[in-house]
Amino acid sequence: MVEQQGLDASGQLRRRQLVRAVVASAVGTSIEWYDFFLYGFAASTLFAELFFPTSDPTTGLLLALGTYFGGFAARPIGAAIFGHYGDRIGRKAALITTLVTMGVATALVGLVPTYEQIGIWGGILLTLLRLLQGISVGGEWGGSVLLATEWGKTRGGKRGFLGSWPQFGVPVGLVLGYLALQIFEPLHPYWGWRIPFLLSIVMAAVGLYIRLGILETPVFAKVMKENKVERVPVKEVLVKNWREIVLSALLRTGQQAPFYIFTVFILTYATTALGFEASDVYTYVIVAGLVSLVTVPFWGYISDLVGRRHLYIVGAALMVVWSFVYWPLLDTRVPALVFLAIVLAAPIHDIQYGPQATFIAESFTGRLRYSGASLGYQLASLTAGGPAPLIAVWLYATYKSSFAIAVYMAICAAISVVAAWALKDRSQQDYAIEYDDPKATS
Repeated sequence: MVEQQGLDASGQLRRRQLVRAVVASAVGTSIEWYDFFLYGFAASTLFAELFFPTSDPTTGLLLALGTYFGGFAARPIGAAIFGHYGDRIGRKAALITTLVTMGVATALVGLVPTYEQIGIWGGILLTLLRLLQGISVGGEWGGSVLLATEWGKTRGGKRGFLGSWPQFGVPVGLVLGYLALQIFEPLHPYWGWRIPFLLSIVMAAVGLYIRLGILETPVFAKVMKENKVERVPVKEVLVKNWREIVLSALLRTGQQAPFYIFTVFILTYATTALGFEASDVYTYVIVAGLVSLVTVPFWGYISDLVGRRHLYIVGAALMVVWSFVYWPLLDTRVPALVFLAIVLAAPIHDIQYGPQATFIAESFTGRLRYSGASLGYQLASLTAGGPAPLIAVWLYATYKSSFAIAVYMAICAAISVVAAWALKDRSQQDYAIEYDDPKATS
């Protein structure tokens, strides 16, 4: 009887911690992505004029988006730093540090003087703070995914669904970032756009309070108990799992490159090439973000039923097709069709994005999971997400046609089809057993 009561209490504790972990992951990533997207939206619409006003419009936009790319370039660095400590001292400690770093960096962006006040130093400071944002996001994602999935059942269960909640933070951050700029930017010509950045410190404090109440995950606790913690996990995972890291990065190509075109480049394209009001485009993208609040966890759940790899291949293949539908719809300049294109891009994109976190995390054994998953996920920032808006700007300026961008997106999606096919589906693998342990089963 006493033993049974102990088991019941242990089960209740795990269920409570699972709920808290999922909430903490979703809230934390929402705050991180609010900060990250807020910068991207401002870079697309405001920063060229405020920090690079002496350039011609295209060059100024490229310079502003160049600082935006800096955040992507820093993400693999954050993945390596926090992956190391996440696999050495635990998921919780790393996640607390990433949240504080992001909150401070984003708030400081709101205090950077413009070109008119301190010249090019404003752009330099902006770039340095963007690098800090990138380092923070680079470490945040892996820890949030593991916090949510490693508190769930170690075999089967709803791991794809649980892993979709850190991804859920992306559309939340997207919607909040857009809304914040829409609400505050018109209030004052100097301080309006700064207010959403300064609010980040308050949001970070809320997220920190939630995360402090989470215990370390059972999977990592087991690694520590069995004395299997690696001394240099990043080095170890690069040696043992370089193939999974490369495939994880390629897996994201057809999701991440289109995503930043759908959410960042679209602001420039719709307002300059199509003649739409920025406020209208903001509204369309907000609606798309609201759709993703449903479709991201939905596709994560479906991946538990049909398998991560099969679903991902379908999603990437549909993105190939959608690339040649999206741009013709936009180029009609008909508001209803432009709205349809922007909103429908969300659920199609989410077929990949919903199961993606768990698909990648499952590819790495527990003692190397934070490092491996983070590196694989964030390396795509250098090859896909970061360059995408810059490439789109260059392609349109060079060819004067959206078709070139459609071809670029389709090639990216085709790469993801091949990578998903090559990456092993471990949907049914025991998440707590070391994959290279003789006791592990496939």
